[in-house]
Amino acid sequence: MSNKRFFNVQQRAIVEAAMARMIPTDHDPGAREAGAIDFVDRYLSGIGFVYAKPDGSGFEPLNGKAAEAWRKRIEILRKTYADGIAALDALSRERFGVGFTALDEQRQDQALAAVERGDAKEDEPPPLQQSLAETELAFVPLLALHTRQGFYADPIYGGNKGHVGWKVIGFPGPSSLIEVFAGRYNTLQWFAEGEAEKYLEANRGE
Repeated sequence: MSNKRFFNVQQRAIVEAAMARMIPTDHDPGAREAGAIDFVDRYLSGIGFVYAKPDGSGFEPLNGKAAEAWRKRIEILRKTYADGIAALDALSRERFGVGFTALDEQRQDQALAAVERGDAKEDEPPPLQQSLAETELAFVPLLALHTRQGFYADPIYGGNKGHVGWKVIGFPGPSSLIEVFAGRYNTLQWFAEGEAEKYLEANRGE
């Protein structure tokens, strides 16, 4: 995996600790073991890690208007993170006397909740019901979204190390993206009861 990074050492530690509260380690691995921090750290490093190639060999290059649009998008996300991280650490120091990473888990949860309340917009849905574009999300909902993505996305995107996220939910997943794009792997057996039949019926003859 590329070593490109966006966060400095302190920012990275704060984000990793916050992600570990969103998907904590218990009897199963959590966001820390899945390397969710690497997913978001690399994602914010530039536009070189947006679309994985179908053969799993790397990422598609972005050019022209697509590249410019993604650069603008990444810049917005970078600012959201930089401002949010600073606010989270400042609140922790003001309220508890130490930075976020030095807090125990209970106080980390309290600090995250306080920052989320301060960022919340009246019409913004909670993180688990996220329906806005990621560039429109405040820091805590954005972090929750990226934590889930880093935990469950294909490992080529930097997280879900060793398929940890998939194993937690009992999903073996493909060994690589090429299996999916070549048609050698499908997820029909993992559909909810009755949904596979509906899918096959709807796509019969295509």
